[in-house]
Amino acid sequence: MANRLEGKVAIVTGGGRGIGRAEALALAAEGAAVVVNDLGGAVDGSGASSGPADEVAAEIRAAGGRAIANYDSVTDMAGGERMVKQALDEFGRLDILVNNAGILRDRMIFNMSEEEWDAVIGVHLKGHFTATRFASIVFRQQRSGRIVNTSSESGMGNMGQANYSAAKEGIAGLTRTLARDLGRYGVTANAIRPRAKSRMTVSPEMEEAARRSRAAGLRPDAGDAISMMDRLMPEYVAPMVVYLALDEAGYINGRDFIVGGNQISLVSLPEMERSIYNPRGYWTLDELVQVVPQSLGQGLKNQWPLREAAKS
Repeated sequence: MANRLEGKVAIVTGGGRGIGRAEALALAAEGAAVVVNDLGGAVDGSGASSGPADEVAAEIRAAGGRAIANYDSVTDMAGGERMVKQALDEFGRLDILVNNAGILRDRMIFNMSEEEWDAVIGVHLKGHFTATRFASIVFRQQRSGRIVNTSSESGMGNMGQANYSAAKEGIAGLTRTLARDLGRYGVTANAIRPRAKSRMTVSPEMEEAARRSRAAGLRPDAGDAISMMDRLMPEYVAPMVVYLALDEAGYINGRDFIVGGNQISLVSLPEMERSIYNPRGYWTLDELVQVVPQSLGQGLKNQWPLREAAKS
């Protein structure tokens, strides 16, 4: 421990379990006081318990650090304001916000309910807004601050996760705009796309299904992904989050990183890959039918084409 964050104060949402817990402990190990926020709900967002936040806060205090629990829902604007106020009231300042809270309601899009969509967008995307909205006021006034958001590789597209993918890639876009809005005030906003085993990435049901598939000989490789996740611990994600929270990381703003195990990768910003221009000032449909296959569409292939219906 080098006390690189001595005198700093952090909020970690979803800090009671998994990646959030590892982040809270790592920030505290470097000297930061931590508000450990966790509603204490199930993976799908149902229920609530003070236990997870209490346990992590107690663990930090037992190690000689400073921490306090918070049980507000990140979907609630008043809750976001309360956790920021709690940091100021308890520790006198706020320097770091790590947005991590999340839930899952996986479903193929044609089966997904409005409630399943709204719940996931609410916790992930709105949940990143609520605390950030009030923390940004503090950061702007003091002309310093660090925001670390939690996106996901699922944001690039993942079957059965339309709600989660939309929320996570929305977080990446939010991060880039926060960097523009707040950078002039000495604030940075960056995102990570973590790879780590948690109750959201590997559930007991998934592990049991993998065991059954292997036992039945249906999918000998069914457990490979789970075995790989076993090696990707949440504790391996936390150091990059702490680094982005340091004063020394002020040169990084508006970027996102894949973080897991022994790998950390900078993700490229979206950019135009190919362009076509019409000197007349616009394109007609007839022209596009002729031009696109030899220009924009050249070499493109539908990776998920129509599959023939199984014969009974």
